[in-house]
Amino acid sequence: MAHDRQKRTLGEFWSVLREEAEIVVRSEPFLAPVLQNAVLRWNAFSDALARRLCDALGCHEVARDTYGALFSDTIKADPTISTAAAQDLFAIYSGDPASLTFVQAFLSHKAFHAVQMHRIAHRLWLDDRRELALWLMNRASMTLGPDIHPAARLGVGLMLDHGAGIVIGETAVVEDHVTILQNVTLGGTGKIRGDRHPKVRQGVMIGAGAKIIGNIEIGAFSKVGAGSVVLKDVPARCTVAGVPARVVRLHPQSTPDAGTARYFQTEH
Repeated sequence: MAHDRQKRTLGEFWSVLREEAEIVVRSEPFLAPVLQNAVLRWNAFSDALARRLCDALGCHEVARDTYGALFSDTIKADPTISTAAAQDLFAIYSGDPASLTFVQAFLSHKAFHAVQMHRIAHRLWLDDRRELALWLMNRASMTLGPDIHPAARLGVGLMLDHGAGIVIGETAVVEDHVTILQNVTLGGTGKIRGDRHPKVRQGVMIGAGAKIIGNIEIGAFSKVGAGSVVLKDVPARCTVAGVPARVVRLHPQSTPDAGTARYFQTEH
């Protein structure tokens, strides 16, 4: 199902997600109970997101209803979590040829689940519930793959493709509309404390297996080649590659497609 980029609210996005779920139920009855539980039984995207994350963690030490209450309360207390999650889904739908619908990514994209777990854990971290935030992200890493510290600051419209092996450190910053492929590390050198992790500016694409180390900046709309090791600042609008990475291409000063940035507006 093709979707235009003019739908303007989270409510409209939720309607599209439900419509897709209903289409799948009709075409694949085997998945009817899955989609009923994950999407169709809920009245709001925030409730569906909370339940989907409960199922993704799959922890038997804590009752599902207890998880659900924590996630739902956190998401509803911070409405930006739902809006960011919707923008992430649209980024996946737009940027991943294997993701044909929103509902496919909502059900099956484990890196999407990991990013939303981070959004909840980050809110708990800011609320000084740090032991809980760390425990949740450890659990998410064990079940979903990406290892993201709850203090890291993530933007919206993110696509962590596959998610396997991705590490994002405590003081890292990842701005809006960034794509990160598998086995990428945003790490520290191990030699310093404090602010020690990379700052990835908007529109960056980081290729599979790249290692970006230290409190350095990857400039807006740049690309990091697969397998590269980046140890110093990268200018905006260029491609770097190699070990150590160096600039191999400059990009024209064109205005990038705003994509998800113009897709959503905050509902009041």
